[in-house]
Amino acid sequence: MAIQAVLTGDIVNSTKLTAAKETKLSNTLIDLFVDYDSKFEFYRGDSFQAYVKKAENALRLALLSRSAAIRLFKEEKIVLSDIRISIGIGEVTTPVRSLKTAKGEAFILSGRKLDEIIKNHQRLAITTSNPLANEGLQVIADYLNTVFDTMTGKQAEVIFELLKGEMQKVVAKKIKKTKSTIHQRITSGRWNEIEKLLQRYENIIKQIV
Repeated sequence: MAIQAVLTGDIVNSTKLTAAKETKLSNTLIDLFVDYDSKFEFYRGDSFQAYVKKAENALRLALLSRSAAIRLFKEEKIVLSDIRISIGIGEVTTPVRSLKTAKGEAFILSGRKLDEIIKNHQRLAITTSNPLANEGLQVIADYLNTVFDTMTGKQAEVIFELLKGEMQKVVAKKIKKTKSTIHQRITSGRWNEIEKLLQRYENIIKQIV
């Protein structure tokens, strides 16, 4: 069986979102996972699960999801929303027709780890059945948690577009800001560090698939 990824997550402070913000976030998440040819389902209102065929895309999707939630508060001083996500990487029993009935190692790992990070007040975790790989993946997850924990809504708006692969000049035009403003938000949002961690994650995944 192929090594694939499952993301299990929930929206942090979902009750504090306005109906408009909640709808925007829900639609954004659905569109994101569709773009990456993944299956995505909400359950219990503010929780979701996604099956990602290419495990190397899982972390990018997790960070896109988190930045999508954080950017909702680009006009406010305090960010009230985020997404807590557990990425499980392992075998999946295919074909996956419904996430409710899907089975496999990745589903088990993802679900168990989400329960753990809720207890530990974390927002991101990555786990496989490979103990050595988990050491490196945990370092990546911990580092990214520190980056996203202090991210502002304005920074997240830019980081979201960069994670989608947009160029700086395109981002500037899209959100109607000067290039210097975009550059400042890229720097303060620690994009260079995010990009390097994504690459390291992908390198680890390629070694275990």
